[in-house]
Amino acid sequence: MTDIRVAIAGMGLVTPLGNGVEQNWRALLRGETGNGKLTLFDTPEGLSFPVGEVPLPQGELPRTHGLALMAAGEAMEHADSPPDAIVMGSTTGGMSLTETLLKENNMDPALFVHHGAGSVAEYLAIKLKCKGPLITVSTACSSGAAAIALALALLRTGRFRRILAGGAESLCRLTYFGFHSLQLIDPKGSRPLDRDRKGLTVSEGAGMLLLEGKTKIPDPDGIEILGAGLTCDAYHPASPDPEGGGALSAMNYALGDAGVNPSEVDYVNLHGTGTIDNDLAEAKAFNRLFDKEKPLVSSVKGAFGHSLSAAGAIEAVISAKCIETGVAPANVGCVTPDPQLNMNPLGKPEYAPMKTVLSNAFGFGGSNASLVMGRPKSRQANEFKPPAPLAVSGLACITGAGNTSQTLNALLKGLSCRGLSSEKEISQSLSPRAARRLKRLARMGLSLAVAAFEDSHVDHKPESIFFGTGWGALSETHDFLKALYETNQRFSSPTDFMGSVHNATAGRIAVKLNAKGPNITTTGGDYSFEQALMSAHLLATHDGKPLLVMAADEFHPVLSGLFDGSVAQAGTPSDGGGALMVRSASNGAGPQLAPLFYENAHENPRVVSSLVQSLGGAEKINLDFAAAFVGLPAASRDMGREQLDSFVQITGFNGPLIDYRRYVGEFASASAVAAVLAAALLRTGKIPDTLTEKEGVDLNGKGILLLGLGKFVTATVLHEKGASL
Repeated sequence: MTDIRVAIAGMGLVTPLGNGVEQNWRALLRGETGNGKLTLFDTPEGLSFPVGEVPLPQGELPRTHGLALMAAGEAMEHADSPPDAIVMGSTTGGMSLTETLLKENNMDPALFVHHGAGSVAEYLAIKLKCKGPLITVSTACSSGAAAIALALALLRTGRFRRILAGGAESLCRLTYFGFHSLQLIDPKGSRPLDRDRKGLTVSEGAGMLLLEGKTKIPDPDGIEILGAGLTCDAYHPASPDPEGGGALSAMNYALGDAGVNPSEVDYVNLHGTGTIDNDLAEAKAFNRLFDKEKPLVSSVKGAFGHSLSAAGAIEAVISAKCIETGVAPANVGCVTPDPQLNMNPLGKPEYAPMKTVLSNAFGFGGSNASLVMGRPKSRQANEFKPPAPLAVSGLACITGAGNTSQTLNALLKGLSCRGLSSEKEISQSLSPRAARRLKRLARMGLSLAVAAFEDSHVDHKPESIFFGTGWGALSETHDFLKALYETNQRFSSPTDFMGSVHNATAGRIAVKLNAKGPNITTTGGDYSFEQALMSAHLLATHDGKPLLVMAADEFHPVLSGLFDGSVAQAGTPSDGGGALMVRSASNGAGPQLAPLFYENAHENPRVVSSLVQSLGGAEKINLDFAAAFVGLPAASRDMGREQLDSFVQITGFNGPLIDYRRYVGEFASASAVAAVLAAALLRTGKIPDTLTEKEGVDLNGKGILLLGLGKFVTATVLHEKGASL
């Protein structure tokens, strides 16, 4: 058990109001707004509205990467060593550059290497020399706050000392025209909580926190992350629960995690976008939570605009400044508070002691995140149990061979599972009504979720969803931009926009299964499933509540080869995914799995030695594992082969090494399929000779090691008897 306290050791901020925490804070207290004219790309006449644009020198990298580095640099200014890990919130990644390249019909894959949302964290890791794990959270507008919540959970394990966490987002056509298509833009600029509010102001920026885990009470003059709450509305892909149920749950969980009563909260930084429905739903949640004495309250999005995935992190920095200075900022843009909200937003900055602040961030798909920050104080020790292995109760996969049974049958016959299943085959687990209007990734994700739940034969549907995807919904993204360009930027599909966000699939699964716990989408290219599994492992409760951890990616004839270097080298277009119904191993039988290792291989010559050490050394590896499923992405196969050779040389491992991408094909979520196959083989107790290329292997109580190699090195252990952490 641990009682790690998490203090803020550094902060960085870049917004339309300025560069740096202090410049932004002063501008906010003066009541300034960053709303202005869009200059980054042309818009048709009549489709121009205010945005929050950051003055940023033109460079070769996408804007999101530049914004993230500026904020990270400030947060790390006084650090004496690199962070141990990076947890980043991002929704569009390098989309601003991708859009320009596609508009110009420039189809050189080398120019798209920074497209992925996960590439922002990878870029920071290289610049900051971070060798540890990366997690990129893509839960729309709650991403930055959810990233901080995951960093808090990581630090509480005691395995990391300092983690850089936050969010970054740049303006792009997808979000600019997308929110307009949903009629959620206020042409006069955002006016949160105002009676005449009409919508949000799309913005950009970055907020970063350097968080430090401590085993004793931090400096009393410092600021601590006291707690976090993550929930899902499970209501609608784009609209919030009108009663604010999910928002209320997130705030309650955050306060409970922090050991704070509502009466102790001095100020609430609202999500407060300025849209009619969002402000009303949040107000209902606020009034139910604070039904007696109400704390000070305001939204800062009238000043900063809504920077989507960066907003929660930017506002975490602002909340920390409130505590540091004893000032709560005004609700910029609100002239006449909406009486229907029953709130009293601050009309000017309020000077008052600020010991505890609650900050909200809510996003598409009903993803909610709340953070509690405050001055360190003596309190009853919180004993955080270390993450337990996850017991698998149900599993499902989709490959070019078809569903789970079809894939296993093909492998037993020595047949390839590469290729693309038809839309009909992908939708086998879905009713025609459920599959209607869904494009490929959403169909795949929903079908996997339903099939894994049905295979589990448990009474309870999953409480939480953890979904990994390397590239997100490519069909919706392509179709949205194609229609936009073909109509000279006058028409865009609101349906495609809602479906294009990475967490749209996880949101739909939550609605289908009524999963109201944490809903986390991770995106890190070939390591997206590993990031989802790590997140699930951290947040899985010890009360036995089931959860779903999964990953999927679709093949798109135009975009896949541009974004994914492995797909570009593959001879057979392939896609698919895998899903596992799991629960804490202390509350479940069956195959068990746990993520044990994740390191950046860039300029890290000891990465394989670190891998071996984390698994207990050569002797333990040979005693524990009968075989290894090895992920060798085509784009980094040579690097991966060298790492594998080094692993075998150090350990003397003589079990079969199964190069699973040879069987299932090249796509980012192939490791999720491998995890499902490994769990299925653990049920049978044997690995067939068609996979070992020699005699079959009886497991005899031993486990299977799932290795990810290449740019990052990861290890997931699967064992019938459980995995020791």
